[in-house]
Amino acid sequence: MSVTKDHTVSDGTPRFPVTLRCGFCLTLNRIDLVRAESRPRCGECAKPMLLDRPVKVQEEDFERTVLQAGSPVLVDFYADWCAPCKMVAPLMDEMAHEHTGRLLVVKVDTDQAPGIAQRFQIRSIPTVILFVDGLEVERSLGFEPERVRRLVEEGVA
Repeated sequence: MSVTKDHTVSDGTPRFPVTLRCGFCLTLNRIDLVRAESRPRCGECAKPMLLDRPVKVQEEDFERTVLQAGSPVLVDFYADWCAPCKMVAPLMDEMAHEHTGRLLVVKVDTDQAPGIAQRFQIRSIPTVILFVDGLEVERSLGFEPERVRRLVEEGVA
């Protein structure tokens, strides 16, 4: 079977490859996001890769996990000390759960990844950005739940 540019296998089955670091052993794993509900396991430690919730991404993995993903990626740029960021967190949980298998939701701590924050000109947090095929499609600043829902619906359509 071959994979086409529109991320389908030759039989028409969608395929959304992503590379994620295991939260337990830190091994990089290539996972087909479409199989997220079957709880894929890490190839090294066999622990489950939980994709029905936001995944933390470090600076060294951002390029591979977000910009090279074969699926839309919703990125929450936040900081632990930020009160509005805590308001956005349940919305990110909701987006990850509702769109499991079609959308990867990740969190980037701007205090731990200042280079990424600078690269994408994150001037205030929370900032939520939707990436498709490695390109920024749209961003939301502050707590804008309806806007985030709309851009996710358009991104996964």
